[in-house]
Amino acid sequence: MRPSLESLRILEVCVATASFARAAERLFLTPAAVSLRIRSLEAELGQPLFVRVHGRVVPTPAAAALASQVRESLAGIAEAVDRFQAATPPLKVTAPPTFASRWLAPRLPHYPESGPAGIELDVSTDIRDPNAFDVIIRTGRGGWTGLEEHRLIPVDVTPMLAPSLLGAHSLAVPAELVDFELLPHPDWEQWFTMAHVEIPSAIRFAAVDFPTHELNANAALAGGGVALLSPTLFGSLLTQGLLVAPFRHVLSGPAWHFALMRADDRRMAPRHFCAWLREQAGNPP
Repeated sequence: MRPSLESLRILEVCVATASFARAAERLFLTPAAVSLRIRSLEAELGQPLFVRVHGRVVPTPAAAALASQVRESLAGIAEAVDRFQAATPPLKVTAPPTFASRWLAPRLPHYPESGPAGIELDVSTDIRDPNAFDVIIRTGRGGWTGLEEHRLIPVDVTPMLAPSLLGAHSLAVPAELVDFELLPHPDWEQWFTMAHVEIPSAIRFAAVDFPTHELNANAALAGGGVALLSPTLFGSLLTQGLLVAPFRHVLSGPAWHFALMRADDRRMAPRHFCAWLREQAGNPP
């Protein structure tokens, strides 16, 4: 039976330091553990590796030669790993701007398997070529041809506004939104329906239709109107008191945020990333 690589590494350090005690310090082991491993290695190899000379451990010529070869082999392994890591491409991920900034970006530094190449993040609402990315995060109801779908979190919205805009006004019921300008959003009608309220005829919409939810939130923060925003993505603004959500009515779904990967992609890196995203969303596979 051949000795383990770990035992040979301990031998190499012992020879390099000419001391079991110093080798133990370098290896973060106890001197007793190092001594025991050397004795076990001697038993496996069937010959002594060190002799004591004036209180010092001195490697035998055979042990010194073996340690030299182990050192060269370990250096070769390290070089091979460096070359492999340098050649590993980054994981390419694309996501919508608001989801990327509010949900994904705070979590990415904690992804345990990003590797030396890291993650290359593309932020866009445009349709992207699936062949250009490893993982695509998009919003919808599912059913993308040729893509494997991983549900993350449902799309949820509720009215939010700045406390300064609310002022002395009361917003006890959704019908009282007629006293404010609403920032345009395609789901206002659905939200009123879910809240069992007909859209008031006197409702007023702001003149500017912002292209992203992030810009909508910024307009709401500036007192520009009532925005329909996700309490999941913008919950920190509520916690900090920068915005208030006056109603308990939250429209959730039917659309979801999905992590998508090509159905024919058998690589583990995209699959591990999608599984991690689902765990972060509280929706594990």
